[in-house]
Amino acid sequence: IVPPLSSVATSMANSTTTAMKVMPPGPAGRSSPEGSQVLSKKKLQDLVREIDPNEQLDEDVEEMLLQIADDFIESVVTAACQLARHRKSNTLEVKDVQLHLERQWNMWIPGYGSDEIRPFKKACTTEAHKQRMALIRKTTKK
Repeated sequence: IVPPLSSVATSMANSTTTAMKVMPPGPAGRSSPEGSQVLSKKKLQDLVREIDPNEQLDEDVEEMLLQIADDFIESVVTAACQLARHRKSNTLEVKDVQLHLERQWNMWIPGYGSDEIRPFKKACTTEAHKQRMALIRKTTKK
């Protein structure tokens, strides 16, 4: 059983090792300290403004996106801790997080861990997809 985790990296020992701080669950089973979130409303609004300066999110949408971000971080850290335990380690390392993100979410965060250049993996296209695309191209030419 993995204890709830809330704080992400507290100190960087080197490029591949990160220390984790384990915290007891907060109110309503939340493991983050009271009032703290991974992504604040202000940061979320700044991100939205970067994409479209004229866009304004509803309050409900902001809350939902903040909850999704918290849940995502919680699940990634929990799974990465399980990988670290599988390695029989008490230290969560960047490679644990990378492995989970790559295997479960098909995400690779450049600049952390190894310096190897990741090849671009083109998604496999099925025969059915090729046939649908050919049909779409055929009908749009008419």
